[in-house]
Amino acid sequence: MVAVLLAAVGLAGAVVLGNSYDLREERVSLRAGGRNLDAVLATPEHGKGPFGLVVFVHGDGPVDATHDGFYRPLWEAFARAGYASLSWSKPGVGGSAGDWLDQSMDDRAAETADAVAWARTRPGIDAGRIGLWGASQAGWVLPKVAARTPGIRFVIAVSPAVNWLRQGRYNTLAELRDRDAPPEETAAALARREAGLRVLRAGGTYEQYRAAVPGEGAMTAARWRFASRNWTSDATGDLRALAARRVPVLLVLAGHDLNVDVRETEAVYRRELPPATLRVAHYPEATHALVHPWVDRDGLRTLATALLAPRSLFAPSFLPDQQSYVAEFSPRWSA
Repeated sequence: MVAVLLAAVGLAGAVVLGNSYDLREERVSLRAGGRNLDAVLATPEHGKGPFGLVVFVHGDGPVDATHDGFYRPLWEAFARAGYASLSWSKPGVGGSAGDWLDQSMDDRAAETADAVAWARTRPGIDAGRIGLWGASQAGWVLPKVAARTPGIRFVIAVSPAVNWLRQGRYNTLAELRDRDAPPEETAAALARREAGLRVLRAGGTYEQYRAAVPGEGAMTAARWRFASRNWTSDATGDLRALAARRVPVLLVLAGHDLNVDVRETEAVYRRELPPATLRVAHYPEATHALVHPWVDRDGLRTLATALLAPRSLFAPSFLPDQQSYVAEFSPRWSA
């Protein structure tokens, strides 16, 4: 019994140690997008500031301010370069008002711009060193914000898509290929997808959609509203506008991305952005979330790693590379 208790205490200590970060986290409330949002402002544990700031823009889904703790290793990496991080719970998540499924990508961009404006009033934040970090669905938000908001210092786009419809088709086919689905299943999935798109293009109702796409796997009514607002999204025009601003962009791409066609994304970014402002970082062994492939396949190993060594979930060199990139915009900073 004593041995069991000692082992339990040791494990608990390892969990606490593995999830301790060199950060100071402050729970704040900010007014953005016409509503109050619960947020976290994470600042470096050491140093007086003023600190640069990385503003986080979430991908799809009901994401809270810490992304269930997933963001903390990134916040720590940025803190080591002298940067604070700001992230908020999406509308309707946690204590944030509203419903994220009622937002368009323009709504999300306006919300982010409001958050940047709020941050510029904060003591301890260097208003001249504010950049954006976003993943996946944020690819339709980041270029809008950076093109329309003066003074954005840099953009880090992680696994961003370009065109909503092409991304959806790619994702459908990639997941089917990944599990070796038979041809008839692939044909049926594409047929269901096209049936739903016909209703979207016609401006149809949810009831019409469900009549066209019966059975399991169909969108909920709330998700249909979200898709109806956003299915025409394409980042190309906003990237073109961003190019005129000459804002530095770090494009981060994974080698095992089932969500986004990284070849198309890279081609469009290289075509639309000036070579002098664009840097592309490839992580051949990473998945869409820039984590090891086993994270998506081995639940027990993922849980153990998340508890004991959460930084190890990410692809090798990803966190140091993120730190190094933002440090380039902080020539005065020394750890």
